[in-house]
Amino acid sequence: MQINLEKYIRTVEDFPKKGISFKDISPLLADGKALNYTIVEMASLAKDVDIIVGPDARGFLFGTPTAAFLSKPFIMIRKAGKLPGEVEEFAYELEYGSAILEVQVDMIKPGQKVAIIDDVLATGGTVKAITKMIERAGAIVDKIIFLIELEQLQGRKKLENYDVISLIKIS
Repeated sequence: MQINLEKYIRTVEDFPKKGISFKDISPLLADGKALNYTIVEMASLAKDVDIIVGPDARGFLFGTPTAAFLSKPFIMIRKAGKLPGEVEEFAYELEYGSAILEVQVDMIKPGQKVAIIDDVLATGGTVKAITKMIERAGAIVDKIIFLIELEQLQGRKKLENYDVISLIKIS
């Protein structure tokens, strides 16, 4: 049974600041059938990878249950200072400054096929940085899966060398 996931995405104008049309995934998360459908769809796309990686924080919402559904490891990519133990850092530039992402050492191994799962593809900057982290570890970015792609922001252009799949495209 196919579900139109777009009807579970609410647009909130001027959030978090004036001029932004925020795509709220709360209605999807609050509907068990729509959420289950989303996870099953993502799992069908990621079934051939070795590990699933998701960025802090909303990538955890979809990456973790997808990994559990497939009985595959889920690796967290977090903002600086949020992971215990020894970490690998990756600094990158954003439109408005810079940021640092971290992953625990030895979580991503050379040769592993990786799926990155996140909620929204906007400008693509954060996910592009994650692809570089994965490749620096010697692993292979096999797929990048998003719930929503905001096409007008053209984030896909930054990821043109990768297999990018979005369940919902909003122009």
